Amino acid sequence: MSSPAPAVGAAAAPAVSPVMPVFARAPIAMERGEGCWLIDTEGRRYLDFTAGIGVTALGHAHPKLIAALSEQAEKLWHCSNLFTVPGQERVAARLTAACFADTVFFTNSGAEALEGCIKLVRRYFHVAGTPERHRIVTLEGSFHGRTLATLAAAAKPAHLDGFAPHLEGFDQVPPNDLDAMAAAIGPSTAAILVEPVQGEGGIRVLDGAYLKGLRQLADANGLLLVFDEVQCGMGRTGHLFAHQAHGVEPDVMALAKGLGGGFPVGALLATAEAARGMTPGSHGTTFGGNPLAMAVAEAVLREIDDAAFLARVAETARDLRQHLDGLAARHPATVAEVRGSGLMLGLKLLPPVAEAVAACRAHGLLTVGAGDNVMRLLPPLIIGPAEIDAAIARLDGALTDLSG
Repeated sequence: MSSPAPAVGAAAAPAVSPVMPVFARAPIAMERGEGCWLIDTEGRRYLDFTAGIGVTALGHAHPKLIAALSEQAEKLWHCSNLFTVPGQERVAARLTAACFADTVFFTNSGAEALEGCIKLVRRYFHVAGTPERHRIVTLEGSFHGRTLATLAAAAKPAHLDGFAPHLEGFDQVPPNDLDAMAAAIGPSTAAILVEPVQGEGGIRVLDGAYLKGLRQLADANGLLLVFDEVQCGMGRTGHLFAHQAHGVEPDVMALAKGLGGGFPVGALLATAEAARGMTPGSHGTTFGGNPLAMAVAEAVLREIDDAAFLARVAETARDLRQHLDGLAARHPATVAEVRGSGLMLGLKLLPPVAEAVAACRAHGLLTVGAGDNVMRLLPPLIIGPAEIDAAIARLDGALTDLSG
């Protein structure tokens, strides 16, 4: 289809990259990865403490993931959800056996999983005969994806700019404030949606008592409790799912990122009661749960859904946190606070976080910024003492440069 002709007198459109320039990309290109390391096209090695924003949970080029993907690629890539996909049944069975859920819908991304959560909530009350109950209470500082619905749920002005009219149906309250949450619940409220650990919002950890209070509020008011564990799930906190540390169970949960170890896959998990409105034709996907994604997700779960693996993550996380606390004590003019849970950690900084990320990159350490001027540290879950020592040395050098 040809482009429309410009209006008379209109300025010519500016030149644009063949790749739509919606990312502020670092001036390096990665060529390959090995475990916890990335190597760029010029041969420089970087210790990867981004893990693709919490995605490559088992590091790069993991042999078991490569084997699973290669084996499936020689059999079948795609058949659509018109037919039974045996891999979906195996992965869903493993996920439901490991948590509160009874049923799973597979997606391609976290945003799609959250869209599914929002649709499930509305559908639940529709089939219950109370469609006026459609509003969802979310938290300030949250991030749930880049679709119109998930942007509206998070209500971050910078992300919403230019996308009006915004989808109606969301109310926001401060995190860790049960009184504010209770006050926001009204006759049209359907659900509460929170991240047990806010990632993009600045590595803010929700209190265990607060999560328990949300469960009580949901039960008392007939609401669905939805957890977004797209970033904090899949072993990232030392538990398979972050909420399991507090003995709290949601009705609905979104997963992605680490579930595929780098292959695009997400999931919407729910109890049988919460999912009762999700009948044939109520939702769907072409690519979600394809055989390739399921082969990789199954291999990831075999590794991460293991008590010994999760115990190692928890032990490694304690070691890294201790080193970071010491680093913060040595750099009081640069680091205001160490935050996080497990291997989802952050440094609340005094200099601009973008400068700190660039300084770390110059020292061969890859990190990622977040809200509240926080630098996220999201290493692969397979890191050990050698990688921790290397990361601390590089952080020390970067922070020294910033303070100098």
